[in-house]
Amino acid sequence: MKLLNEILGTKYPIIQGGMANIATGEFAAACSNAGALGLIGGGGMHSGDELRQHIHRCRELTDKPFGVNIMLMHPCAYEFAQIVIDEKVPVVTTGAGNPGKYVAKWKEAGITIIPVVAAAVLAKHLAKTGVDAIIAEGTESGGHVGEMTTMALVPQVVDAVDLPVIAAGGIADGRQMAAAFALGACGVQIGTCLLASTECPIHENYKQALLKAKDSDTIVTGRIGGTPVRVLKNKMAREYVRREKEGADKMELEKYTLGSLRRAVFDGDTDTGSLMAGEVAGMLHEIRPVADILDDLWAGAKKRIQEIQYIAE
Repeated sequence: MKLLNEILGTKYPIIQGGMANIATGEFAAACSNAGALGLIGGGGMHSGDELRQHIHRCRELTDKPFGVNIMLMHPCAYEFAQIVIDEKVPVVTTGAGNPGKYVAKWKEAGITIIPVVAAAVLAKHLAKTGVDAIIAEGTESGGHVGEMTTMALVPQVVDAVDLPVIAAGGIADGRQMAAAFALGACGVQIGTCLLASTECPIHENYKQALLKAKDSDTIVTGRIGGTPVRVLKNKMAREYVRREKEGADKMELEKYTLGSLRRAVFDGDTDTGSLMAGEVAGMLHEIRPVADILDDLWAGAKKRIQEIQYIAE
């Protein structure tokens, strides 16, 4: 099996998650320079010009491979799909939809296409469109989530497609990365553990909330209404879930979430902001450079694999 770093030309078999409003051109460049595949998250951008600016900024700061994440339900998705061609972006990851209508022209442009899935049936369908790999993201992850856990999802996606599979959701140290390899993944995508990095552009209040989080301090809002999002528990999240269980309609619930991610990221509002984070938030104890996080993740994975090999002998 080829490891992800051999496929992407990176130092480590690691992708930085394309987190909306967080994964800027500068942050993507920092992650690429540290050895991962940095991603620019298009999800929080308002125009094609904004995306272009982040791509240009990323190129100014790194000569390493990087990519762009496109949320296919975004109103600018069609424009973004053309921009990644015009700007010769080497890798595109997608979420919230089917990238099928873009695959042919992206392939013609030499772009590596990696959709994110939360179910094996979708992976099987997308494999037929000609994508290059699949990111299987379990419900442990932060932000928009599916139902299946990473432990259950990854091996079923591996069995369903004849493509490289990248594990995502619930990966913050070497033990979890080693487990991803054991499940058949060729690499991992990480997000939450990178929020606690020096280079991450989120507000300091957001970072401190992550460091204070315990193992059960995340909650999923919107599960009843079909728009599940995992966040840290706070006043907004608890009130949202309470009203959701009481049968509040989408219009009322939207007043809690409208602009809430931006309030968390930019204003540091830890009461009414949407502090997106995965279940591994309880494993974060200090703010460190991205390079240290990635180095420890890879070294820890190799160490654990060696220990398992010793046990097997």
